[in-house]
Amino acid sequence: MAPSTSHASVLLIATILALLLAATPITCWRPWPHLKPNSSDLLYDSSKKFEGSSEFVHLRYHMGPVLTGNITVHTIWYGRWEKSQKKIIREFINSISTVNARPPSVSGWWRTVQLYTDQTGANISHTVQLGQEKNDRFYSHGKSLTRLSIQSVIKSAVTAKSKPLPTNPKNGLYLLLTSDDVYVQDFCGQVCGFHYFTFPSIVGYTLPYAWVGNSEKLCPGVCAYPFSVPKYIPGLKALKSPNGDVGVDGMISVIAHEIAELATNPLVNAWYAGQDPSFPVEIADLCEGIYGTGGGGSYTGQMLLDHDGATYNMNGIRRKFLVQWVWNHFVSYCTGPNALDQ
Repeated sequence: MAPSTSHASVLLIATILALLLAATPITCWRPWPHLKPNSSDLLYDSSKKFEGSSEFVHLRYHMGPVLTGNITVHTIWYGRWEKSQKKIIREFINSISTVNARPPSVSGWWRTVQLYTDQTGANISHTVQLGQEKNDRFYSHGKSLTRLSIQSVIKSAVTAKSKPLPTNPKNGLYLLLTSDDVYVQDFCGQVCGFHYFTFPSIVGYTLPYAWVGNSEKLCPGVCAYPFSVPKYIPGLKALKSPNGDVGVDGMISVIAHEIAELATNPLVNAWYAGQDPSFPVEIADLCEGIYGTGGGGSYTGQMLLDHDGATYNMNGIRRKFLVQWVWNHFVSYCTGPNALDQ
């Protein structure tokens, strides 16, 4: 006998909640190493060469799809955004595929991501391009979002009566960016950004997506490090951001982190370390907090200084950015275009 409509609804809700809870460990990432309050192990002081440490890393391919076709990033701007802020983020995404930037470049960083392949041997696409955008400046789902309501925001964007975002499950990435007055479940306490895929029961499609929040008002010392620092670490000074916007410059590395993991593990069944797909460690997780040679433990690694004193490690088309490194499975350590030994 088929279950009643109400019973089926209960089963559907329970299934969705179980999947959401299972997704939680996938997305926990902060741009600075975890330190205990009052830690004396300050972030700039110890030089531990983590990027050469591969003894306990067993990154494997689990036969799922990766993004081998040209990647299109469709952006949802949730809340109030300044034109200047949007421009910084757009120029970073455009820089991923450019061949014109001066080294060390964002496109040089992406070449490590391109090393990953699917089961046919096809590499991650070289091309990452901006797709269509959707503005949700009136906070259609409120200023406090859950993991479930994030998918509802994406649904609203792809089903809108006026200029809906295209649905491209194969090569589209859906990037939900929330403004600095929006709180998302686990934001600041556990995550600065996360990725997963939408459920057809909510959105109508299985779409790889990522959320990243602007932390400038809520927790810049957590999610915009090193351009803002935790207040509980005495004597630690923030670095100058390369584009003059602490919140957005802090978002850039999180956006890069999530795009790299979406490309190599879009449905959470491709490239990751660990035995349990509910608790994967992905190619950017392995390099958390590492921005240059010597990075690891509590040290960011060697970065670069602009003529005005701003800190960065990669050049884009017209701007400079600070972006964390990613794991290179051929050499079994974290790599980036600003490495001193390449």
